[in-house]
Amino acid sequence: MGKEYNGSPKPHQLNMRRKRITYILGVSCLCVIFYALGAWQGRSVPSSGSQFSSRVGCDDKGDSDSPSSSDSPMVSDTLDFESHHQLVINTSEQAETFPPCDIKYSEYTPCNDRQRGRQFDRNMLKYRERHCPTKDELLRCLIPAPPHYKAPFKWPQSRDYAWIGNIPHKELSIEKANQNWIQVEGDRFRFPGGGTMFPRGADSYIDDIAALIPLKDGSIRTALDTGCGVASWGAYLLKRDIIAMSFAPRDTHEAQVWFALERGVPAMIDVLGSQRLPYAARAFDMAHCSRCLIPWSKYDGIYLMEVDRVLRPGGYWILSGPPINWKKYWRGWERTQEDLKQEQDSIEDVAMQLCWKKVVEKGDLAIWQKPLNHNNCADRNICSSGSADSGWYKDMETCVTPLPEARDADEVAGGALKKWPERAFSIPPRISSGSVPGVTAKAFEEDNKMWKERVAYYKRLVGKLSQGTYRNVMDMNAHLGGFAAAVVKYPVWVMNVVPMGTQQPDTLGVINERGFIGTYQDWCEAFSTYPRTYDLIHAGGVFSAYQDKCDIRYILLEMDRILRPEGTVLFRDVVEVLVKVKSIADGMRWQSKIVDHETGPFYTEKILVATKTYWTADSKQKAL
Repeated sequence: MGKEYNGSPKPHQLNMRRKRITYILGVSCLCVIFYALGAWQGRSVPSSGSQFSSRVGCDDKGDSDSPSSSDSPMVSDTLDFESHHQLVINTSEQAETFPPCDIKYSEYTPCNDRQRGRQFDRNMLKYRERHCPTKDELLRCLIPAPPHYKAPFKWPQSRDYAWIGNIPHKELSIEKANQNWIQVEGDRFRFPGGGTMFPRGADSYIDDIAALIPLKDGSIRTALDTGCGVASWGAYLLKRDIIAMSFAPRDTHEAQVWFALERGVPAMIDVLGSQRLPYAARAFDMAHCSRCLIPWSKYDGIYLMEVDRVLRPGGYWILSGPPINWKKYWRGWERTQEDLKQEQDSIEDVAMQLCWKKVVEKGDLAIWQKPLNHNNCADRNICSSGSADSGWYKDMETCVTPLPEARDADEVAGGALKKWPERAFSIPPRISSGSVPGVTAKAFEEDNKMWKERVAYYKRLVGKLSQGTYRNVMDMNAHLGGFAAAVVKYPVWVMNVVPMGTQQPDTLGVINERGFIGTYQDWCEAFSTYPRTYDLIHAGGVFSAYQDKCDIRYILLEMDRILRPEGTVLFRDVVEVLVKVKSIADGMRWQSKIVDHETGPFYTEKILVATKTYWTADSKQKAL
């Protein structure tokens, strides 16, 4: 038997080698085929036609969109999503360029339009409530700034000054000349801080209030100013770490809310009419009326009942002006003593129905306090249906809004709050009690930590955030108010919005308990504000929430309306949605760029940073 050499191949080894070679050749062929197929697909993407593959940040012209100035909020890094994200977009949306509207729309407030309002009942001021345009009436154009518009004064100088060219209305400087609301000085308005009932100025008036109730210890943080004028009361509360939501209708006192926002003071267009205010129950620590002309004693006291709904347990209601101190002013008010006395008696009766305690009446001021709970108010007419928080197109009721149960007379219904500023980061009672579905104390703390990281990243993207250039900020989807809490150290205030018509839980009450202000809003409709009133808008998940509910182009056009020239929007969403948003924004005279998530490029959520360019209406064009 012959000897086998160790190096000679055996038959089964030869078969294995053949199979291995065949396998390698097969895999190589497949690689070549798929490479060729991929290359062919890459070349076949149309650049025009019915479909467009949007490639973000992967061409040279991306750099040309970025402003050259060093303080630009646009980031310098161009990110390439081409190999990972391609989205087919309707060409008509991609290519649409929105023209400027006629200059007659420069002050357009779609849902608070006075001409449209005339079609509605004047009873209970229904004609001054929100009445939005129909789908056929929506404008598909960009609201222009007036020809002489320029950037508002920085805060805190803006509290006292505004450019006449930005709000060309001098009516109040004439109508309220003897009350020091507003004065004209050359090319600017000056706001001396006066008011109908505080001739010595808002500062002294607030000092008078502080002598009667605790304004300095942090127990009062949020306030509501009904019929606010130019919001001087809210403006001077800010230095006391009290933030007021000021509102007034768009009425014959032209542009009063607009002046407030131009000053950098929180305000909205709104009215106490037939519907609830768009705020959660127990939202404010203090409410105020200084000759606000609201008929508190009429309609069975329904307006005071609405104030009671939004006032926190233990909160204060302050009234100055008619009928308070009527014995001194009845002649100047051109009313009889009997009429004024009857009005005050009626207010006192409604306050008793609400179980309010009158704290003091001194000089021109009267102050009532809401009880801590309703344990001793069982015989009152308590509302029995609906959510106390419902504040979006909900009719008012002539009944007392119920409070959460309390175990004893000294317990704060719904839970006691920490004093400001500790309140901003303490666990809100609505969360600790389990009132908000799916939100735990741990989730709240994690949300705070997340927003601290996000805002640190935003500061790198938008350098103006901490420089005082931006003042009025809106969070279109505020959730727990984490964004507002994270920017509280900057010279800004935030309008926190809880979207309606989505699957998200109602968290506005949580935001209020943290010491921040906010409102309800359906983003398929226009917001109740004037054009060019916000410097920075944060839109996290807004377009994912609304893309199947209404045409998102109109949401973007509304954002353009309320955003100031050279203002910035931070969109946060999945990249497919952001690419679509960017394609529309590019037709709105915006400069935009998609950047990575703060945690890095592998996160599916991205950020779109967009800046509205500066442009104005033609100075030769005249409003019709």
